[in-house]
Amino acid sequence: MDNMFDKGLEKRKATLGAEYVDRNLDSADDFNRPFQEAMTAWCWGFGWGDEAIDAKTRSMMNLAMIGGLGKMHEWEIHCNGAINNGVTRDEIRAIVHVVAIYCGVPQGMECFRVARKVLEERGLIDAT
Repeated sequence: MDNMFDKGLEKRKATLGAEYVDRNLDSADDFNRPFQEAMTAWCWGFGWGDEAIDAKTRSMMNLAMIGGLGKMHEWEIHCNGAINNGVTRDEIRAIVHVVAIYCGVPQGMECFRVARKVLEERGLIDAT
């Protein structure tokens, strides 16, 4: 493992949780392991390893971008990571508002649906 991978692994575990990351890496096989390793080094080591932007701000940016792209499985994972990085319920709501304004109300609705699931699971809002 090189320095960028090690740095990425640390950042990835801090945001997404060691259990989640270990499960992904442990289940990697010869087909997808190179991608897992490259993504950990590039996205998390290079991208998140740069200290110019703090982890909370990066998480907020990710929620806006991933939400806008409509990649809801990843959005759910990063919503949990954002909470781990200190993003509040009110900040998540404001991010979803921006997604809805710039990417469309249906996408905002989808983000709210997934955010509610995550926030309920984490005990940050009551189940309805």
